[in-house]
Amino acid sequence: MNTARIAAALLACTFCIAAIAADTPPKLPLWANAGPGALKDGGPETVRVTAQGERVVSNVHEPSITVYLPEAKTQDALPAVVVIPGGGHRELWTDHEGHAIAKFLNQQGVAAFVLFYRLARAPASKYTIEGDELNDLKRAIRTVRSRATEWKVAPDKIGVMGFSAGGQLAALGASRFDAGDAAASDPIERVSSRPDFAALVYAGWFPDLEPNATTPPTFILAGGADRIEVLVSSVQRYQKLREANIPAELHIYGGVPHGFGIRASNTGPIAQWPTQFIDWLRVRKIL
Repeated sequence: MNTARIAAALLACTFCIAAIAADTPPKLPLWANAGPGALKDGGPETVRVTAQGERVVSNVHEPSITVYLPEAKTQDALPAVVVIPGGGHRELWTDHEGHAIAKFLNQQGVAAFVLFYRLARAPASKYTIEGDELNDLKRAIRTVRSRATEWKVAPDKIGVMGFSAGGQLAALGASRFDAGDAAASDPIERVSSRPDFAALVYAGWFPDLEPNATTPPTFILAGGADRIEVLVSSVQRYQKLREANIPAELHIYGGVPHGFGIRASNTGPIAQWPTQFIDWLRVRKIL
């Protein structure tokens, strides 16, 4: 390829990234100074665009949420979902497991907040899943709850939805929450980090997470052609929830592989999973 063609290709790629990003709201940092334990000189986030035009983000050192608020059609406070993209704890697939989810939820009258969290398995990372990543999720839930009045969100209807590694993080958040620190100087830290419901989508799993009476209602789904460990963990999580008398629902879609998210290319029953989640919210009287 000659120099002119290379330049043209790079220019086209730049326009492609700009077009994708144009309809994405700005990100809101979760802490004023990147957060406890954050690498201060780690450099900016890195974005690559796949052949399908989807953004994949890495090198995250400043946790944030992208705020999606639906057009007000009622005076009632709305349910909210913190959306947690996957990516193996090495990167974040922020479109089909993030922004596309948030836009769909907005269309259904649900506020959404796409979480950019630190990545424990990125090259040379010093972060941990059960420490830094979980703290980022807890901070996101606290932030949404602390600003519930401003964002017209119901503080008792704030849930989490995680995909793959993000689903693993959502399961952690639904198990290892706290009531907040009443003595904290930061008012956000005084707020509870407990999610009121959880959705685990082809989620990774920590085997020692035992549900109890405080575990929130949970919606679980996976593809039948996914890795066997994902299917086993999904079924086991459902069984443990039912044994603990926690409301739970499980969907496994035959022949569907890992990583479907929300994509225009999804066809058949799997294309309807977002609607089934909305139906579940209605049954639970969350929406």
